[in-house]
Amino acid sequence: MKKVRTRFAPSPTGFMHLGGLRTALYAYLFAKHNDGDFILRIEDTDRERFVEGALEVIYSSLLSSGLKYDEGPDVGGNYGPYVQSERKNLYLGYAKKLIDLGGAYYCFCSKERLESLTDENGNRKYDKHCLKISKEEAERRIANGESYVIRQNIPLEGKSSYEDLIYGTIEVDYSDLEDNILIKSDGMPTYNFANVVDDHLMEISHVIRGTEYLSSTPKYNLMYDAFGWERPVYIHLPTIMKDATRKLSKRYGDANFDDFISKGYVEEAIINYVALLGWCPKNNAEKMAVPEMIELFDLTGISKSPSIFDDVKLKWLNGEYLKAMSDEEFIKRAKPFFEKCDIGSLNVEKIAKLIKSRIEILSEIPEKIAFLIKREDFDKALYENKKQKTDYLLAEKVLPVVLKTLENISSFDNDTLFATLSQTAESLEIKSRQLFYVLRIALTGLEVTPGGATEVLEILGKEESISRVKSAIELLK
Repeated sequence: MKKVRTRFAPSPTGFMHLGGLRTALYAYLFAKHNDGDFILRIEDTDRERFVEGALEVIYSSLLSSGLKYDEGPDVGGNYGPYVQSERKNLYLGYAKKLIDLGGAYYCFCSKERLESLTDENGNRKYDKHCLKISKEEAERRIANGESYVIRQNIPLEGKSSYEDLIYGTIEVDYSDLEDNILIKSDGMPTYNFANVVDDHLMEISHVIRGTEYLSSTPKYNLMYDAFGWERPVYIHLPTIMKDATRKLSKRYGDANFDDFISKGYVEEAIINYVALLGWCPKNNAEKMAVPEMIELFDLTGISKSPSIFDDVKLKWLNGEYLKAMSDEEFIKRAKPFFEKCDIGSLNVEKIAKLIKSRIEILSEIPEKIAFLIKREDFDKALYENKKQKTDYLLAEKVLPVVLKTLENISSFDNDTLFATLSQTAESLEIKSRQLFYVLRIALTGLEVTPGGATEVLEILGKEESISRVKSAIELLK
């Protein structure tokens, strides 16, 4: 069997879109599941769309996601260069050979003539006007410095048929295709030509890409056949939808990988969720690291139907990854979000333990811990809770006693605080949960917080805790 070689071939036009990341992931998983190679190739022939810094974003996004490519611009390999603009000189020769084979022709049409081909519906399709120009005349006009492009010669009749491993037999009428440009007037190839030449020269065995290429693949097959090259195996992936009617689109700023990182998602959760957008492993696993995905990856698990991006599920999955982290790792990942908070002398390790299992994304940290940094004044009605059987009258009774207990307590750790205050509740002839509820309101000014009263006490420390209880007593007056 021919060695499996897949490629991810993004254009450096901005940030990493989740659709592109999924294509890269599936190409990587398929290659590694079959002991093959995964190649990164940069398709930058459209220089007008080039975005400065986009190359570095591609490299870092792939590597931080755990997708280590075997060959690429920054790691080298035996099939380079891996940036198309650096391969510019080889494409024209192949295009001229394709002309000799009858699969392409020179085109000298002006911009004005091309615009005149637009019909009443705004549709524009080239009419093969320059196909009749002889090779001798074309070479003479080129020698005289006339501007030209090279177009593919698509048959006027008949249909193309090919097999896709996901969608089966695909048939497209040639009449639905246009003689698209292969070499532009500046000598640079278009994607339609460069991807065919490069996939052949780099010995790509399986081409994995989105369904938007299903209808254009016949154009590529015509070139493979004209050159006498073996066609790659095609694997087209289902569309990712924003909702039931709208496609997840880079054009509209949807689903940018770096944006998700800045929002507090971790790379492992993103890549895990992206894997599930169109693929279901046989064991129905949901939380998987990349090595487990490699082991489980099977094309029979890829759906033909579009997948809808579910923010709720991604959040849940991210929360599961946060919970599974060590405290040290959590603090490391959460550092940028802690830095947005003025925690002063508060113990970050204790805060991390308090909130790690109580958040789903790291960007929730500032809001979740705001009460530790400052307690706002609150209405005494907050003490009213029928379930806990508390009210502000109980608070007036409990808080002065709690204050004295806190002032006299020797050790301010959670276990000691819990045991001592439980005894205080007993001496007041109330349930400990009543005391702790009233105390938590006094400390935080919130009905719901991460952690209980004694956990909050330990983090705030003795001085701040006593100050807040005193303030709460004043508010009751």
